[in-house]
Amino acid sequence: MSSIAVSTTINGDDVEYLCQPDETLLDVLRNRLGLTGAKEGCGTGDCGACSVVVDGRLVCSCLVLGAEAEGRSIETIEGMADGSELHPLQRQFIEHAALQCGICTPGFLVAAKALLEQNPNPTETEIRFWLAGNLCRCTGYDKIVRAVQAAAAEMRGEPA
Repeated sequence: MSSIAVSTTINGDDVEYLCQPDETLLDVLRNRLGLTGAKEGCGTGDCGACSVVVDGRLVCSCLVLGAEAEGRSIETIEGMADGSELHPLQRQFIEHAALQCGICTPGFLVAAKALLEQNPNPTETEIRFWLAGNLCRCTGYDKIVRAVQAAAAEMRGEPA
């Protein structure tokens, strides 16, 4: 198979790479670009560990071909913090102990950020519904939901 040249934007930076026609975006991010935050948990789009945002839409990068990124804007967990300043979601996940092994954490963070960009004041039910595509085998979900609620309040400027 011949390689495909792709030009895209990842976390605000213009990026060019070569990939195989059948290579997933997850594999391109991890193996070609060194962006290892997205994890392969299942390879079938069922666990959310590889979640990224493509053109404003939350997707499982294991289900998207790397060639499909041509001309698109991609956001990964690596673009979430502002330098050494953590995003409120990242800080709240730490403060609420909403992580353990770390396999699912980047996917949850990317998904939660996508939710809060669409709905800055979600209910607990809305958070649970939105994050239903992300699976965690370690922490359970209560700490994750509480961390998202706390980050949403912080991002709205409400006192802690």
